[in-house]
Amino acid sequence: MRLETREAAAGDVRARVDPTLAASDVVRTDDEIRVGPRDLPGSDTLRAAAALAARALRRTGGTVAWSAATEDEVRAVVEGTAFGAYDAGLYKGGYDGRPEVTLALDAPEDLHGLVRRQEVVVRHVDAARDLANRPPNDLTPEGLAQHAHALARDQLTVETHGREWIESHGMGAFAGVAAGSALDPQLIVMRYEPPAARRDVLLGLVGKAITFDSGGISLKKPLRMQDLKGDMCGGAAVVEATAAIAELGLPIRVVTVVAATENVQDGGSFKPGDILRASNGKTIEVINTDAEGRLILADALHFARSHGATHLVDFATLTGAMTLALGDLYAGWFCNDEALAEAIERAARTSGELVCRFPLHPRYRRYIDSSFADLKNASELREGSPILAAEFLREFAGEGPWAHFDISPAYLRRPRPDYALDEGGTGYGVRLVVDLADSLL
Repeated sequence: MRLETREAAAGDVRARVDPTLAASDVVRTDDEIRVGPRDLPGSDTLRAAAALAARALRRTGGTVAWSAATEDEVRAVVEGTAFGAYDAGLYKGGYDGRPEVTLALDAPEDLHGLVRRQEVVVRHVDAARDLANRPPNDLTPEGLAQHAHALARDQLTVETHGREWIESHGMGAFAGVAAGSALDPQLIVMRYEPPAARRDVLLGLVGKAITFDSGGISLKKPLRMQDLKGDMCGGAAVVEATAAIAELGLPIRVVTVVAATENVQDGGSFKPGDILRASNGKTIEVINTDAEGRLILADALHFARSHGATHLVDFATLTGAMTLALGDLYAGWFCNDEALAEAIERAARTSGELVCRFPLHPRYRRYIDSSFADLKNASELREGSPILAAEFLREFAGEGPWAHFDISPAYLRRPRPDYALDEGGTGYGVRLVVDLADSLL
């Protein structure tokens, strides 16, 4: 998607919401697209309409023209158009020559800065979608590390570390998950240090990046296993959000830590019954090798906190139970600090990312008590799985504000017609993180 800030011109296809149409009906003529309204909250109706209008132009290309008068309308039109214009067929013949959708947005001059800001944000949303949609034989842990390096710019530095470094720094939980793969795991560390930033705030972003998850020895069912290339969506979100924050020049310090590996099996794979020692010294009994995301996050969280993060937020496609609870619409989240929780709620309202807060309670800790180690990575009981996973992560988040996002909407197993989203990556979390950074300024 390309974006221009101007009034509609000859040749543009004008778009509007038409209340005479049925919900989500799209009627296109040579010079107009009319979209039926949906009964959605807030600016979601306009966001969905912009997505459907852009989708109507995707085969032919062209310029779709909208008018926007408020901040919410600008956000909705820019984001919706990006959703609808996105093409997931990265590896299809002719992809590079596909028609382009351009947005011409007529907005008051005092909103032009917001238009440019949102263009940056949605470009990084699309990049996160591309990462999720790349196949695991292409987007390996080292491939993700190379992508992160390519994002480096003034004040944004990137360093990456492989298996020997991970093991030598005592990251036994991360190393244990990576042991079954011939591909080198990567700890990706991005640091953004703008000179005008407050020195008392360092936002720590942590992402899970399992570039393919077979479940390990606790093997997943084969049906739709191909979707498990998307188990790195948390890592993609924080990488691209960090790049967006740097490109926008937001005056906030950020340290981003992504643990990237495959979870596959060979003779050296970690096994149920193994005991791993994480970098904070705690020992973990492995009950289920398919509960691997919390293991790699354990070492990544400790690394971020020990490197100065004052506010820590992690993103992961962590539990199937969260998908059962909330489907592919809302992400569940947990937080140990009310001031950070308020900042997250503000960011969610502004960004349009849908979130539902779940409880933390120390009594859930008993689910992961172990007779043989400090804790275990799963429970034999099918109860409260997302909450006990959060309680597990809390053991490694250190002192200070921390939030955990279990992001089921980051990878869709079927299209979402409301936003014209194809199956695959959605870029969930990028908008939320950028607005959270703004909220913490």
